[in-house]
Amino acid sequence: MVIPSLPGFGFSGKPTRTGTGVEQIGRMWGQLMARLGYDRYLAQGGDWGAMVTQSMGQTETTHCAGIHVNMPLVLPDPETMDQLTAEETAAIESLNHYNEWDSGYSKQQSTRPQSLAYGLADSPVGQMAWIIEKFWSWTDCDSGAGQHPENILTRDELLDNVMFYWLGNAAGSSARLYWESFRTPSFAPIDIPVGCSIFPKEIFRCSRRWAEKRFSQLVYFNTLDRGGHFAAFEQPDTYVQEIRAWRRALPAGN
Repeated sequence: MVIPSLPGFGFSGKPTRTGTGVEQIGRMWGQLMARLGYDRYLAQGGDWGAMVTQSMGQTETTHCAGIHVNMPLVLPDPETMDQLTAEETAAIESLNHYNEWDSGYSKQQSTRPQSLAYGLADSPVGQMAWIIEKFWSWTDCDSGAGQHPENILTRDELLDNVMFYWLGNAAGSSARLYWESFRTPSFAPIDIPVGCSIFPKEIFRCSRRWAEKRFSQLVYFNTLDRGGHFAAFEQPDTYVQEIRAWRRALPAGN
């Protein structure tokens, strides 16, 4: 397994010029795999990794044999609007909730990331609140007695995540990726084998028939009963099982 961290995040360096968006990162990962000696490989991602992985499904098709994502970027199919399933209705409601109540962070980071960065880089509490609020909002953490991220993740796990931003002074460089990519996501067709795992508390969800409109070789599609946006963090065992199931569903030779 090769698990790179995004430019401007975690252990990676920070871009010093414009142009480092998801498409460029996808090409960088293709170059990385080539330099490591992998002529054929599979790619998987969630969150920003899902966007990078789907970009690789468009640009790295000579060497990338298939992709799996748990946040597929798929638009609702207009032809289904008069006959929506319960699953599709819930997905649209979730998207509307995101646009109305949850998307302020992305609008700020995709338009004025540097202005925001000064405050986050100056205050560890501010940096923590900026990140932990998303774990509260996007994880599957409702215990029945209330919604709290510590219902699914430990305090140390949450703080470790924040520290990757704080110690590396990554508030500005991580926000910059939104400025580079978030306003113009690609919904272009992907024609290599694709697998999708849909977790119930994911921000953007889709149905199989919506996914098939974009992915011409949808070889695996499964809807889970537990988990959210940070699926690999929240439900690691289930996540691994999904990747293995997708791998088994790939055509022979992939």
